[in-house]
Amino acid sequence: MAGHLYEADTIDTLEEPEDAREQPAEVADEAGLGPGPRRLLAAFALFTALAAHQLLRLGGHTEHAWAWTIQARPTVAFLGAAYAAGFVLSVAALRQRSWAHVRVAVVTVTVFTVLTLAATYWHAHKLHLTAADPLARSAAWVWTAVYLAVPVAGLVVLLRQPAHRHGARRALSRWVRAVLAAQGLVLGAVGAVLFASGLSAHHGTHVTGSTWPWALTPLSAQVVGAWLVALGVGAALVVRETDIRRLHVPAVTYTAFGVFQWAVLLRFRDELVAGPVLWAYAAVLTAVVATGGYGWWLVRRQGTSPAGGR
Repeated sequence: MAGHLYEADTIDTLEEPEDAREQPAEVADEAGLGPGPRRLLAAFALFTALAAHQLLRLGGHTEHAWAWTIQARPTVAFLGAAYAAGFVLSVAALRQRSWAHVRVAVVTVTVFTVLTLAATYWHAHKLHLTAADPLARSAAWVWTAVYLAVPVAGLVVLLRQPAHRHGARRALSRWVRAVLAAQGLVLGAVGAVLFASGLSAHHGTHVTGSTWPWALTPLSAQVVGAWLVALGVGAALVVRETDIRRLHVPAVTYTAFGVFQWAVLLRFRDELVAGPVLWAYAAVLTAVVATGGYGWWLVRRQGTSPAGGR
C-alpha cells in the first residue's frame, strides 16, 4: 500500500455524487482469500447449480427429482430461482481476491444453510429418505449430506477468519444505508415469520395466513424463509460494512435474486392469491432489483475491480 495509512472512517455525506468519495488505501483488514473460503464457495456453487437444474428443469417431477415432493409450481420456481441467485453469489465471490470482499457472501451462505439444516431436521419425515424410488431416495440423502456439511464448513471458515475491522472506506450515503436497512428488515421479518410458521405447523399440510402470496407446506415455508432471512442478514451486513468497494458480490446477488423472482411472479401470476400481499411482494422485489442495480452501478462508477482490487 502506497502512501499513508488512515485510521479514521470517512464522514457520512448526503451529497451526490460525493456520497461515495474515494478514500486512501485500505488497512490490514484486506486478508487474502484462502483455500477454506474458496472451497466452501466452490461447493456451494456446485450444489446451487445442481439444485437450480433439478427445480427449473425437472420441477414438475419433484416426487422423483427432489428431496421432498412439492406440489405448488410457484414454490418450485421460487426455490429454483433462489438457488440460481445463490449460484450467481458463489461465482461472483470466487472471482474476488480478498476475504473482506466475500465476508458478506460467506455469512449469507452460512445463515441460509444453518436454517435449512434446522428445517431438514424438523421435517425429516417429509424427505424421501426411505422412498422406494432410488432417484428420490438419492436426492433426499444428498440433500441431507449437503446440509450437514456446508453449515459446519461455513461456521469453521467464519471462525478462522480475521476479526472484522473498519479501515479507510468509500462510504455509502445515509439514504442508501437507510433503504437497505428497511429492505433487510422486511425480508428478515417475513422470512422469520415463514420459518416460525413451519415450526408451528409441523404436522400440517399447508401454512396459511396473510404472509405469502401462495400456500406453502411447512418444510417449503421454512426453506423459503431461510432464503429471506439470509438475504436480510446480508443487507444488514452491507449496511454495517458501508463500503462501496465490498458491495460487488452483494449487489450482483441482490439484483439476480430480484430479477429471477420477478420472472417467477410473472410466469405464475395466475396461480397466486391476488390482493395486498401480492402487491406488497411485487413492490419489495422491485425495490430489491432497483437497490441491487444501483449498488452494482455504484461499484462500476467508483472503478472498483470485480476481482477485489481498485
